[in-house]
Amino acid sequence: MSDDRLIVGIVGGMGPEATADLYRKIIAGTPATSDQLHLPVVMVADPRIPDRTDAIIADGEDPIPQMIRAAQRCVAAGADFLIMPCNSAHYFLSRMQEKIGVPIIDMVGELARHLVEQHPEVEAAGLLATTGTVHSGLYERRLSEVGLQTVRPDERDQEEIMRCIYEIKSGSRERARTGFSEVAQRLIERGAGAIIAGCTEIPLGLRASDVAPVPYLDATQVLSRVAVEVAMGERPLPEVSKRESI
Repeated sequence: MSDDRLIVGIVGGMGPEATADLYRKIIAGTPATSDQLHLPVVMVADPRIPDRTDAIIADGEDPIPQMIRAAQRCVAAGADFLIMPCNSAHYFLSRMQEKIGVPIIDMVGELARHLVEQHPEVEAAGLLATTGTVHSGLYERRLSEVGLQTVRPDERDQEEIMRCIYEIKSGSRERARTGFSEVAQRLIERGAGAIIAGCTEIPLGLRASDVAPVPYLDATQVLSRVAVEVAMGERPLPEVSKRESI
């Protein structure tokens, strides 16, 4: 492998274990047989970044200033492009990109593209995500762009998803797995032909076997694959995104 590999920048800490999961998936997805053949990665994992869901739905503290500082530190350390293992943070992607001179890969858009390319039979996808991500319409917008419908949880199931996400953050994976699986099955009963793990904590609890036989889309896995392909030159470095904020 040549030395022209790009440096991956991870804006993390949202949350810490989800950030570690992304890095593990980058390592697992890199065709390397020695340390030297793995990708160069710089990471700023700052759990002090304010809660994204609170900012979206409850007039909470704006996370953008600290997200920008974390991104700028990654760029200063040499990152050629950035990725963020937090779906809710992508609500702020346009505002953040305006202040950052390297591309930030759109995880939500990449998952939508992956879904329609790999599972063309799917017409509607069930969304498991934070209340902030659901409320923002991020996935509905990206999925509609590729001709897909979104099946959203009802209010009670959305509360259950949030409970399970915070179970994951506190280390209780098995209890969260049961909750995620039950909500996913109800989405399938309502017509979802695939299940999207649209919060980076969800893959830490939910498994593909829990939603079989429908496809299970792990946004973290999709993001890690794209990051590896871009860093290795297998796909072009994205242009700096100028998407309008939602």
